[in-house]
Amino acid sequence: MPMEAQVSIRVQPSCTCSLAISSPQPRFGLPAKPLFRHSPLRSTANKPTASPEQLTATPIMEASGFDSKGREFKNAEEMWTEEIGKDGDVHKRKEWYRQGVGYWEGVEATTDGVLGGYAHVNDADIKGSEAFLRLLLVERFPGGGRGRNLVALDCGSGIGRVSKNLLIRFFTEVDLLEPVSHFLEAARESLVPESGSAIENKATNFFCVPLQEFTPDVGRYDVIWIQWCIGHLADDDFVSFFMRAKAGLKPGGLFVLKENIARSGFVLDKEDRSVTRSDTYFKELFHRCGLHIFKSKDQRGLPEELFAVKMYALTPDTPKRVHGTRAKAQHNRPSIIK
Repeated sequence: MPMEAQVSIRVQPSCTCSLAISSPQPRFGLPAKPLFRHSPLRSTANKPTASPEQLTATPIMEASGFDSKGREFKNAEEMWTEEIGKDGDVHKRKEWYRQGVGYWEGVEATTDGVLGGYAHVNDADIKGSEAFLRLLLVERFPGGGRGRNLVALDCGSGIGRVSKNLLIRFFTEVDLLEPVSHFLEAARESLVPESGSAIENKATNFFCVPLQEFTPDVGRYDVIWIQWCIGHLADDDFVSFFMRAKAGLKPGGLFVLKENIARSGFVLDKEDRSVTRSDTYFKELFHRCGLHIFKSKDQRGLPEELFAVKMYALTPDTPKRVHGTRAKAQHNRPSIIK
């Protein structure tokens, strides 16, 4: 069967973009800034820093944060109220997401574009992700997943950078989810050659849908990979996404979230409409989602002036004690977030 016949491109009516081959006109007349999607590689040289007092003994979700213009917010609730309004302010919420997609519509569909001018870190990023993924496959699936029809979803896939360099090497099928049309078209062209030659591991579905509006097919995925995009979601949409996406996992499946980490509280980017959260902030949201950390690992090899990056493997499974191996089980099993 020709490869094109095995690939579907789906656009939901709610999607604000279209799959045109030509790149849309930029909504903002600004060059791409040195960020990933969202802001994965933002320079921290001029970022506001918290005082030592703010870095310690701060209640969960009550930590202060800053925006990219230097304004301080006393907590996340104050920031979100200003950015998306109170409950029921549909217009303000839609504007938040419209501006976020709009920023990336003005960025070229290249590795340098989606990595904000930091294409040279691509190899370190992929190597770190591969080491983490290999460990998860060995510990989570019999035989490391060999011989199984493993399926992955690449959320915020952009031009298919992670799918092409990593996921299609380990999964039989990979679906891509991306709201920016010219990024998704570039991914399709890269992953589905015009020749249509069959390949064992393949990209299957290309969804042009915003993350906050996506609902996966029930029980389709072994791994849902979410990298440098969850910062565009407000907290309630973050929780809603994961609650819906749980149903998309196969038994034993898991999420992998790879994201920038703020030292404390959060940092709001006013230009691309994204929020970089602290590890504590993330863990509180995981708790709200009913997710447990199976494993986590820091990304190494990135320039020091950039945000720290962390990988979390998350599972909806309730941790179970292994009889007779208490110490080992406590060390290796998924941990409940408190």
